[in-house]
Amino acid sequence: MLSSETIQKIIDVLSWTVLIYMILVILFYSSLYLISAQMVRKQRFRRKESSYLPLMRSLYTRPVSVLVPAYNEEYTIVTSVQALLALDYPEHEVIVINDGSSDGTMDELFKTYELEKELRFPRILIGSQPIKNVYRSRIDARLIVIDKENGGKADALNAGIDYSSYPYFCSLDADSILERDALLKVMKPIVESDEDVIATCGSIFLVNGCTIEGGEIVEIRTPKQRIVLMQMIEYFRAFLFGRLGLSRFNLLLIVSGAFGLFQKSIVVQAGGYKEGLVGEDMELVVRLHRYMKENEINKRIEYVPSPVCWTQAPDTMEVLRSQRTRWHRGLAETLWTHKRMIGNPRYGFVGSVSMLYFFLIELLGPIVELIGYFIIPLNLLVGTLNFEFGIVLLSVALLYGSLLSAGAVLLEEWTMHRFKNVKELIRLYLWSLTESFWYRPILVFFKLGGLIQFMTGRGQWGKMERQRLDEVVSEKTDEKTG
Repeated sequence: MLSSETIQKIIDVLSWTVLIYMILVILFYSSLYLISAQMVRKQRFRRKESSYLPLMRSLYTRPVSVLVPAYNEEYTIVTSVQALLALDYPEHEVIVINDGSSDGTMDELFKTYELEKELRFPRILIGSQPIKNVYRSRIDARLIVIDKENGGKADALNAGIDYSSYPYFCSLDADSILERDALLKVMKPIVESDEDVIATCGSIFLVNGCTIEGGEIVEIRTPKQRIVLMQMIEYFRAFLFGRLGLSRFNLLLIVSGAFGLFQKSIVVQAGGYKEGLVGEDMELVVRLHRYMKENEINKRIEYVPSPVCWTQAPDTMEVLRSQRTRWHRGLAETLWTHKRMIGNPRYGFVGSVSMLYFFLIELLGPIVELIGYFIIPLNLLVGTLNFEFGIVLLSVALLYGSLLSAGAVLLEEWTMHRFKNVKELIRLYLWSLTESFWYRPILVFFKLGGLIQFMTGRGQWGKMERQRLDEVVSEKTDEKTG
């Protein structure tokens, strides 16, 4: 039986550990925020003096294959393809990879785009599950549809890479919509760097609450559901100063599977997408960094904030839980797969800073936060709560979540200025201040569920509630591919 003195010492150690941890994390995030703000300021100035229009006419703009893995996407696939074919880009093809759908995905494509079989003999660079048939559209020859046996999202993307014609490919979720100039914007760093940049990604914004016509976003509004609104704020923080700050020093480890552009040759050399992982997008980027370091290849992976991909977010707590446990399990799988990189100076700042950050803050952060939630109740229980310490801990917890998110909303307004209605911007800002009090604790428990799934080897994809993009109608589809 532990004595009351021993118990108090344990509580004191935990309390100071949580406080020091959170202060260090805040300092790290604040540094990223300042770096990102400085980069945003420079990019705003550049945008006033430059245009993406010359890229449309440039002989140096590389052709791109847009890869769209699809599993049971009958409600979104036509609108998504429509938007992709309408992109402002000199030369691109759209390859939809039907990954063994059991719904009407193929029927919708046949009906809308008049598909016909095509004999196509690709170079098998990576390999995938067997291909049933390959089709090309009679209406628009740029559209190719690969019908294959189910193998998961990574397998579908590998099939798309094998069948693609161009030296660069863009991976895109089937329920996403790219803005018309998004492909030009993510290609610009590659063209300007003379291919020293081998992968880029843009921002992901939430389509929930927006109005869509003809595959384009015609009105941007904040979603009505509070749970979706908080996800929107979370996306601002993750992209506008999380990824932007890391990108500044070539430390970016995530190119979102919803919207990423890659040089095909180096992805093939690195082995393509790895099957059997739920975080195949992050794992590929980490492996590219590892491949470049081990082979002394000096290339960059960059985040470009201005190109936007619109995607759907969960609008129920059940679906959000399924998504976030899966994401955290994917993070754990990737870090475990490349554990030799964590803190290893052989991999430069990628190993000693970025991998360490994802391990200590992103992966283990929920455990520390959970301990923090129980610190004050434990002190009250044993009757030794230090009032001043409690105030400091609560203040730090508030800064750790809510104020950083509020700063991200302001950074979005400074960077993108997407919300023309001031009331909507104020609504976003005020809700961001509540994050630490309800939304962040919910995510902590969801992420802990992902860690448990990783450690026990259990977990499933669950269901994702989709909207019919053109009619804004909620539907449910099994989410096995993405």
